[in-house]
Amino acid sequence: MTLDQAIDLMNKTFEMALIVGGPVILITFLVGLLISIFQAATQINEMTLTFIPKIAATLLAMIIFGSWIFRKLVDFTQEILTMILTLLQ
Repeated sequence: MTLDQAIDLMNKTFEMALIVGGPVILITFLVGLLISIFQAATQINEMTLTFIPKIAATLLAMIIFGSWIFRKLVDFTQEILTMILTLLQ
């Protein structure tokens, strides 16, 4: 494996991590932002108020995007295994 191939593999890995984790993290961020705005508007400073909706939003996002995330990871794994096989020959 050359240095260029290793760098390309790392770039693809980081890109896949962003693509796979992005939707769940974005939804959790938006729910947290909405809760923070609600807390600022009502002056309710209950710490547990933020955790349950974030957990629920994360679980809902995993249910919605789970099959898509799994498919992306399977395709990426197949691509990596194919690359390894070509390097061994």
